[in-house]
Amino acid sequence: MQTGKEQTVMMMKKRSSLIAIFLVLIVGGGVLVSFKGKNDKLFLIAKNLDIFASLIRELDSYYVDEIKPEELVTVGINAMLEELDPYTTYIPEEESEDFRTMTTGEYGGVGAMIGNRLGKNMILMPYKGFPAESSGLRIGDELLQIDTVNVVDLVTSEISEMLKGPANTPVEVMVKRGEDTLSFDIMRKKIVINNVPYYGMVNDHIGFIKLTDFTTNAGDDVRKALVELKEQGADRLILDLRDNPGGILKEAVDIVSLFMPKGKEVVSTIGKLENVNAEYKTNRSPVDKHIPLAILVNERSASASEIVSGALQDYDRAVLVGRKTFGKGLVQSTIPLSYNAQVKVTTAKYYIPSGRCIQEIDYSKRGKDGRAVSVADSLRHEFKTTNGRTVWDGEGIMPDEEVDARTYAPITYSLVARSLVFEFANEFYYEHDSISSPRTFEVDDALYDEFVSWLEGKEYDYVTRVEKTIEDLEEYAKEEKYFEDIKGEIDSLKKSVSHNKEQDLVTFKEEIKEALEDEIISRYYYEGGVVEASLDQDKEVAKAVEILSDEAHYHQMLQPAMAKK
Repeated sequence: MQTGKEQTVMMMKKRSSLIAIFLVLIVGGGVLVSFKGKNDKLFLIAKNLDIFASLIRELDSYYVDEIKPEELVTVGINAMLEELDPYTTYIPEEESEDFRTMTTGEYGGVGAMIGNRLGKNMILMPYKGFPAESSGLRIGDELLQIDTVNVVDLVTSEISEMLKGPANTPVEVMVKRGEDTLSFDIMRKKIVINNVPYYGMVNDHIGFIKLTDFTTNAGDDVRKALVELKEQGADRLILDLRDNPGGILKEAVDIVSLFMPKGKEVVSTIGKLENVNAEYKTNRSPVDKHIPLAILVNERSASASEIVSGALQDYDRAVLVGRKTFGKGLVQSTIPLSYNAQVKVTTAKYYIPSGRCIQEIDYSKRGKDGRAVSVADSLRHEFKTTNGRTVWDGEGIMPDEEVDARTYAPITYSLVARSLVFEFANEFYYEHDSISSPRTFEVDDALYDEFVSWLEGKEYDYVTRVEKTIEDLEEYAKEEKYFEDIKGEIDSLKKSVSHNKEQDLVTFKEEIKEALEDEIISRYYYEGGVVEASLDQDKEVAKAVEILSDEAHYHQMLQPAMAKK
């Protein structure tokens, strides 16, 4: 009969991992096998693992207070991985389900986003068609109790775990809504996050698809939307990848396949080991390989979003509108460890069809402050698209048409950050059974005046940019001993620019109205309604519409600079 230790050794041998065998030897008896003559690196790994295991044992024996060895080891692992890159992470057994949910978009639960507003745990967005929404939970409901557990003082992550569970199991949720306390009996279901919360027609000719994730079925979700939009008359398309963090590589390949002939390279991965090197090609017949296409990107478009936008840019198949993307060109693989733990480790880099790598940060190099640095301009390389346009590696994906990020006034930030817009929308929702469609609803002057009156007595003070600049000037003057010389001028400046909240409510009325409209629309039409409502005020959408509406200009943008005359 084998001992537990022998069984473990046999299991590790089956995985054919020398490092795993070293770990078994060290943890089991502190045995150090010297391979220095054969392989210095393996010797150093074994040596340091033995030191680490010995250190934990001695701390457990001698440290003045009781320690928790498992927590210390986890801290040590995470600290070690932080020296590599932010995408190489340790996943202990208890976090495996959360990791699966993040990568697949599937979980068992009620289907709602929760968060903290006004110091209270609340429903922020029930997903349309899922148990939370169909059972009657609404945005702004304060969570009081899950089954028999009071959750008022819990953090939202703990409440989220309590709401999750196997499909077809019940959960009772008690909430406070205004002055009422309500209880809902909800049957959990398998939740599959919709990658496309909205698609529709911007005008008679241009379709619009919002893609928020690359989880399971993202390619099919976009395909379905594209087919339906074409049936509605779309002969031009906007694909919105802004704020999309990426996800499953296969889904990126499937989406490029919608617009390119079968068999075209989408992306290749190149790493240290031969088995991570691969080339991914379009794998299905396209839905439409000629439809004029504009893709919206920004600084939060990453990974799979960059593969889709970059590949279609490399083939001159789409015009990119917005701002430079995040610059994540690293591939992660998940490797199983002992005791059902996992490690997500960077194993390769992405290269899109022109040959360029989109990774911007070089994690192998650190500045004096210990932070990883961007790829130096002198080390970036020039590549060419199919038509001969110049593109560069090492900087994410640069759009073909740049649109500056929209800025908002400090008063708007304050009203949103302090959840005053959120709170007003809640009250509006329970006083009005319905509103018009997302594209037609607007906060008129009468409703805005009602909001301004509602604000009376509520705290929403803020510092304007000019006031912050004067504060900085005052601090610098004090540091450099000039303050007494210019104190009078600074005081005069303060009086001149001192903000007037009442006046700001007038000056920035239109953008505050937009914030109110989005929040109110979300109560009736959820996430998709907010996207639809934004189409007529969105600068990037407007620029994409302008480009797509001028076919000659669209095709000219896809030609090299010398050809643009």
